[in-house]
Amino acid sequence: MPHNSYHGKTGQVFNVNPRAVGVVVTKQVGNRIIRKRLHVRTDHVRFSNCREAFKARVRDNDKKKQEAKKAGKKISTKRLPVLPREEHVVKAENVSFQHPLKFTEVF
Repeated sequence: MPHNSYHGKTGQVFNVNPRAVGVVVTKQVGNRIIRKRLHVRTDHVRFSNCREAFKARVRDNDKKKQEAKKAGKKISTKRLPVLPREEHVVKAENVSFQHPLKFTEVF
């Protein structure tokens, strides 16, 4: 089985040995997804960074909550969606009209 089909895959550790870890990864075979169990040396394994943004947001929110508590205020740490831009009036200055030629079929 080609080993390069597992490069960059995210998996869950199910077993730890002195020099290797057992990892469960998913692999697509035809029209189905199979869970494969591999033993991989620890040199080839690293932590996933998928939760780094979440962890940073939690740390920032905790810091903001502590500062608000010291100041005696109540804050909301909920994420807000990006709101639409505010309305504005577009002024038509230096408008030039273009009069294109009529289409004529050339055979």
